[in-house]
Amino acid sequence: MKRSIINFIKLIARYILIVMNDGFICMRVKKGTVLFESFNGKDVSDNPFAIYKQLINDHPSDRQRYYFSVKPSEYQKLSKQYPDIQFVKRFTPGWVKYIARAEYWVMNSRMPKWWRKNKQTVFIQTWHGTPLKKLGVDIDNVEIPGSSTAEYHQEFVTEAARWDYLIAPNQYSHDIFKSAFKYSGQFLDIGYPRNDVLYTGNTAENIAQIKQALFGFQPKQIIMYAPTWRDDSFSEQGKYKFEMPFDLKKFFENVDSNTLLVIRPHYLVKDRIDITGFEDRVKILADVDINQLYLITDLLITDYSSVMFDFANLERPMLFYPYDLAHYRDQLRGFYFKYDQANLPGPMAENQADFYQALNEFTQVGSFDNFSHNLQAFHQKFCSWENGQASEKVSHLILQGGKRHE
Repeated sequence: MKRSIINFIKLIARYILIVMNDGFICMRVKKGTVLFESFNGKDVSDNPFAIYKQLINDHPSDRQRYYFSVKPSEYQKLSKQYPDIQFVKRFTPGWVKYIARAEYWVMNSRMPKWWRKNKQTVFIQTWHGTPLKKLGVDIDNVEIPGSSTAEYHQEFVTEAARWDYLIAPNQYSHDIFKSAFKYSGQFLDIGYPRNDVLYTGNTAENIAQIKQALFGFQPKQIIMYAPTWRDDSFSEQGKYKFEMPFDLKKFFENVDSNTLLVIRPHYLVKDRIDITGFEDRVKILADVDINQLYLITDLLITDYSSVMFDFANLERPMLFYPYDLAHYRDQLRGFYFKYDQANLPGPMAENQADFYQALNEFTQVGSFDNFSHNLQAFHQKFCSWENGQASEKVSHLILQGGKRHE
């Protein structure tokens, strides 16, 4: 049934493409209408949501012109969670009239290749992270079920050709995006809108409120483990797996007794993590706004995830645990910069013994003093464009009628 509905939408799409772009009729966009989408309609989050909230703040009377495109499976849950947002169900007949005539698309991932945008629509691509791992055409070998490397590369190039604007969080990302996406459009070199709150919301009062809302109490110390998504960690197409790379009992033996561990996994594996016996001290939070988690986190543990770049805005300690470094770097994705101890903003542990030792050091000192210079240099390279004003700049562009195609 789902497949037949999508095929029907594709037929409608092909017809509308002719109407919009090939000369039968000029289908005008509805001025001021903005369609947002986060992670292919999975939720309401990230850069698009930050821009949405800024637009509402800057021009509340236009609220009725803003829509979020979401998967039908998420529609009911998100409608209850965000009752003030207007939602449209992705890939349904009703979705077509909004996607076809929106003046702006604001999205952080790719649109289906079978849907071309109206020539008058302005596509603001926000993307969703500073890249450590290779992207787009820079990936030599794609390990995604159902997709070949050549197909994956071409899809990226074709998609990027329809972006009118692409947001870059730093010069490093700007250069990589230009190469990996073969992008020749206009960059918005402004930092990430989603990171604005790391500047505006980094107050003791706000942090306490977040802790109370999430846990019902005020944990003395919060450590977050946020590993990267591993493309080849699947048992079969569509079924993914996750194994904890450290022992929870030994973990808590090396941290303060009042420490709470937050695990931030990819949503596809959030139900495959075994925390039996530690339910009171471990919280799996895959669906909470990650910026809230950054703000309450005292120590971030990660491996190759782009969370390191966002968290660096707070200039707090980080511990790197790349237990499968050789495989990930050399066989799976490859890196853009030299991922080693000299370039990371915190200690790197490649085995459990070193990992527990680093945890113990943090517990005793409260920081990693030997890496203060690394953290400062890392912050300068990846966070110098961030100042809490990116959302405001995109909102201003939209409200002032940024680039339109006639």
